[in-house]
Amino acid sequence: MLPEVESWWRRRTFSASDWPLGRLIEAKGGTSISVVLPARDERETVGEIVGVLLRELPDLVDEVVVIDSRSTDDTAVVAARAGAAVHAQDEILPALKPLDGKGEALWKSLAVTSGDLVAFVDSDIRNFQSSLVTGLLGPLLAHPGLAYVKGCYDRPLRGAPTGGGRVTELVARPLLNLHWPELAGFMQPLAGEYAGRRSALERVPFITGYGVELGLLIDLLSLAGLDALAQVDLGAREHSHQSTEALGAMASQIMLAAWSRLERESKIQAAHEPSTRLTQFRRTRTGHHTADRDVTISERPPILTVDGYRP
Repeated sequence: MLPEVESWWRRRTFSASDWPLGRLIEAKGGTSISVVLPARDERETVGEIVGVLLRELPDLVDEVVVIDSRSTDDTAVVAARAGAAVHAQDEILPALKPLDGKGEALWKSLAVTSGDLVAFVDSDIRNFQSSLVTGLLGPLLAHPGLAYVKGCYDRPLRGAPTGGGRVTELVARPLLNLHWPELAGFMQPLAGEYAGRRSALERVPFITGYGVELGLLIDLLSLAGLDALAQVDLGAREHSHQSTEALGAMASQIMLAAWSRLERESKIQAAHEPSTRLTQFRRTRTGHHTADRDVTISERPPILTVDGYRP
């Protein structure tokens, strides 16, 4: 790591255990806090997560909001029964043409939440613990100069204590080290658990697909500077793992997200537009079968610039 990044890593890496609940409630004061769970077909886990948050953090968290991203199961019903405020992704800011992807749900959540601090948590986490949220909020409540906090954790894979996060290690981390070495100290740059000040999140664009986490990290670095960013060790995180094919599509969108930022920051001069078609292969009884997948990413502008936005 660069010397300045190593210094940041020592000063801006925290642990969830640094922030006991009583200390956070005392530090909260008049700060309002929203927790957002983007969810698509997550009926098996979303209710438990909502329940844990409402039972264990009623004096810290002001609202728990689930953004239902076109679920085909009863995710919305389960989340509402558990006590969350549930919004259908496509019904938020209805004057806008709907777009696809996780980043769309996160961006639109800013229009239906009111917290000064907004924490985002994936809705497929198993054995959820409220420390995944309190750990993220602690640095923001204790350090007014921080704008954004990422979670980092061990990711069990098939019974092993680590090994998850394959796209991070094979795609995201090499990209960041190559082009944004200031961000090389982030241990889980693609983590789905992070929190930020609304005042910062309102001022950056959101990529609508799987590149949202990479895009936010790069754009918030540009907006606020490295010292306004931090990370928190949240222990371990268990969730369902995607197939290799699905990870290929995720990796493609992350590479497209990086390409868009490289162009925007004038770090490359593109001689062509990258293809947004990913060809993948499956062996069948009659030989190999090819399948083309559209990995196009779109982008929403800073929500402060959108007509009708009222947090």
